[in-house]
Amino acid sequence: MCQIPRSRVSLDLALLALLALSAAGGGNDRLRADEILDGVVVENDVVYGKGDDVELKLDLARPAEGEGPFPAIVYVHGGGWRYGGRGTYYDDIQRAAQRGYVAVTASYRLTDPDDQNHAAHPFPDQIEDAKCAVRWLRANAEHYHVAPDRIGATGGSAGGHLSLMLGVVDDSAMLEGEGGNADTSSRVQAVVNYFGPTDMARLHGASEPVAQLCEGLLGGTPAEQPNAYALASPITHVSADDPPTLTLHGRNDKVVPLEQAELFDEAMRAAGVPHTLIIISGAGHGFRDDASAIAEAATFEFFDRHLKTAE
Repeated sequence: MCQIPRSRVSLDLALLALLALSAAGGGNDRLRADEILDGVVVENDVVYGKGDDVELKLDLARPAEGEGPFPAIVYVHGGGWRYGGRGTYYDDIQRAAQRGYVAVTASYRLTDPDDQNHAAHPFPDQIEDAKCAVRWLRANAEHYHVAPDRIGATGGSAGGHLSLMLGVVDDSAMLEGEGGNADTSSRVQAVVNYFGPTDMARLHGASEPVAQLCEGLLGGTPAEQPNAYALASPITHVSADDPPTLTLHGRNDKVVPLEQAELFDEAMRAAGVPHTLIIISGAGHGFRDDASAIAEAATFEFFDRHLKTAE
């Protein structure tokens, strides 16, 4: 039997501890897969594409009444690109549906590294899958009563990073992948980022556990893989045609430093892109109680303003 080195076990435990809050929700009891909120229709385990030999699935929630077309939100889970699953946002998509959105929470290929931190699914698999989910939703807009020109994206931590990438990476950046619906745009019209990384090279220096996540995702250190770190950094792709974006970040975040949000805010403003940064005092990496309520209210106020204005 292969023994995993003690240092690797300790590192994995440290990573799990760091990511526990971001992989969980807002601190409330989570819905079971068979629980459905009033006024909501849910479809589970919908195949939206394929990555290598992996079937990619999502869960979808929509309003039970009305013909739409409804604005839509794609939720992207966190977990350091290594852990977590779409169930993180199972109740969030239902609450979004109660507010008049079609919402999906999508699985994507996790890095799944071996004992040497060599990933089975390195970057850009994750953003290719997230883009595939957006393309699938837009391609099926008529069936699900979605307004195809009013789709937003949101997520926390690694999911925040991928949501930002959905916003700033255009269709010509060679990050679309071959998951399906290649003739459909993957652009989104609004983004809400919860404490997601924006500059991967700087993030690498945050802590040893975070460095290991970065190296597993990108195949080495920033010195070894400078192009990969740049390509995977939302801040690299900022341009004037990016969609309005809201970033929420805890002042006491020890996993993804607040600097990541501040640098991105500067870049977006310099490019002339509407960007709002809300810093939540007392919050770390993951929002609970009052911080969670503040974040959710800000999220829907933002999406309502940018995705429902055409209604």
